[in-house]
Amino acid sequence: MTKRRTMTIAGLSIAAVITGGALTAAALPAVAEAETPTSSEAAGHRSNGITEEELTGDVAAKVEAAVLAEYPDATIQRLETDAEGDAYEAHILQADGTRATVKLNDTFAVTGLETGGHGGGARGDADTDDSTSTDESSTSGA
Repeated sequence: MTKRRTMTIAGLSIAAVITGGALTAAALPAVAEAETPTSSEAAGHRSNGITEEELTGDVAAKVEAAVLAEYPDATIQRLETDAEGDAYEAHILQADGTRATVKLNDTFAVTGLETGGHGGGARGDADTDDSTSTDESSTSGA
């Protein structure tokens, strides 16, 4: 009878594993669908209550060209409209590993560089000289 009990327990254990696997497999599509962004979320993120939209086509190409002309060693992470007054912005990773946001006007001229902050972009100083950062902790005074 001990052998029969062991076989029953083993059979129930196998059935539980198979059932758990089937339930997991059935739930995966629902989880993947829940995590898929809607078309409005995929288009950009919100900043200051305004959705910044991803740049595409000719506009994206012109913004990328202008940014790389000014910062040739940078890696562009994303290009989008700007919610803070400039026409466009490019989130970049500079050669030294610093994250930054390059601001451009509607004629694709670079108008500023913001470094620091989450994802590059401590809002405030818009400095086109890449040797200067928005971090003012190193300045001397008083």
